[in-house]
Amino acid sequence: MKDPYLYPHTDILKNLADIRDREMLSCMEAEYTSIRLAELVTGESVSRFDFAALCDMHHYIFQDIYEWAGKIRIINIEKSEPALGGISIEYSDCFDIVKDATFVLDKMNQCTWEKASIDEVAEIFSKYLAELWKVHPYREGNTRTVITFCSQFIESKGFYIDSDLFKDHAQYMRTALAAATALFSDLGDKRKPEYLEKIVLDALERGQEMKQRVSDVIKETGLRVTESRIRKIVYWNRLERHEHGEQDVRLYLLQNRECE
Repeated sequence: MKDPYLYPHTDILKNLADIRDREMLSCMEAEYTSIRLAELVTGESVSRFDFAALCDMHHYIFQDIYEWAGKIRIINIEKSEPALGGISIEYSDCFDIVKDATFVLDKMNQCTWEKASIDEVAEIFSKYLAELWKVHPYREGNTRTVITFCSQFIESKGFYIDSDLFKDHAQYMRTALAAATALFSDLGDKRKPEYLEKIVLDALERGQEMKQRVSDVIKETGLRVTESRIRKIVYWNRLERHEHGEQDVRLYLLQNRECE
């Protein structure tokens, strides 16, 4: 079957700028998506975590590049994974995408995260992150969308995460996701989830340390520490890529009517 997402006789994805050069398309995609991802990381989290919200996020990230942003793929795909000797992960059949993704998201939402230790959170979160990634709902942009979506999900449960660690080690992250989902109908279970669990635990520990620093600064202002205030300061710090001190934080909370 011909790939309807590609320009005829090429391996270049059809795009809104009608770019037919692979390198130029990669540069444009990186530039636009980095802006959209930064907006998502520093903005308020989504209010719900279902499949429709995942599609909305994919559309937001890739709306400047692809006409089909936010729409599930209509073909089955394979992608060679060097870490697996060139074998592709067995992604969801295109007709099963909604069912498979919804199944994972339902499990994520039903989990009692607040009762778990940080080590347990890392293990369970890694499992669901990998399962959702394995669905690969879209023709392109699955890794960035799923990681961003799941990072916002776990932060909504009170577990802050240093998602910059994933971005700074993008190739490791891709390899770790592939290793965690290497379950094949013919070759059997080749999964090695420990690599993904390691980087997720590191990111969670860094996130919790950041949360504690923000909590301590708010306490220094004499204001009551609340999850809402922590969230506001975390997003503000991320937006300006700087951790603000006591005076700045107090002024910011006062200006945003967060003083009691």
